[in-house]
Parts: sequence; C-alpha cells; structure tokens
Amino acid sequence: MYAIVRNYSGSGAKQLFDVLDKQKAEVEANLRRVSGLVSYTLVRSGDGGMSITVCNDKAGADESVKVAREWIKKNAADVPAYPPAIMEGPVIVQIK
Repeated sequence: MYAIVRNYSGSGAKQLFDVLDKQKAEVEANLRRVSGLVSYTLVRSGDGGMSITVCNDKAGADESVKVAREWIKKNAADVPAYPPAIMEGPVIVQIK
C-alpha cells in the first residue's frame, strides 16, 4: 500500500477546510472514484488541516492528488490557500 498526506496550513487553509466541511459528501464521492482507494481521512487542525489517503499502490495515491487538486480548483478557487505540503511513501503498518 501507499499513502499520501497533504498538509494545508498558512493563509486561507482554515477557510479551505470550512469549504471542505460544508461539501464533505461531494468530497467523499469524488475520492471514492480513485482506483484502489483503501481509506481517505480529512483532519481539521487549528490553522487548516490535512488529508490522509491510503491506496493499494502509488498510481492510486497519485490519482487522489489529481482528484483533490481538481476539486479544489473547481469548488474553492476563490480561497487564497497555499498549496499543501505533501509527504508520501509506502505503508509499513496499517491497523483497522
């Protein structure tokens, strides 16, 4: 499995997570279309938040980044948020 963590902070990040929260059903529907999706989690923090995506392989994880980027461009283009810091890599342990 492969995971990608996108950390949104700084200017506009809190506003972006307000938009994501209001449209979470649509966000979920879009991410469910990602090939090989194992799990997707949005976590709100004090100044923004992060998304954690786990897929069967790197190709699915890369697809999730593309889907997220397109959704934000379409639904939150007016939010002045910085691009996320991205961390990614193979999953070593996952407990469900």
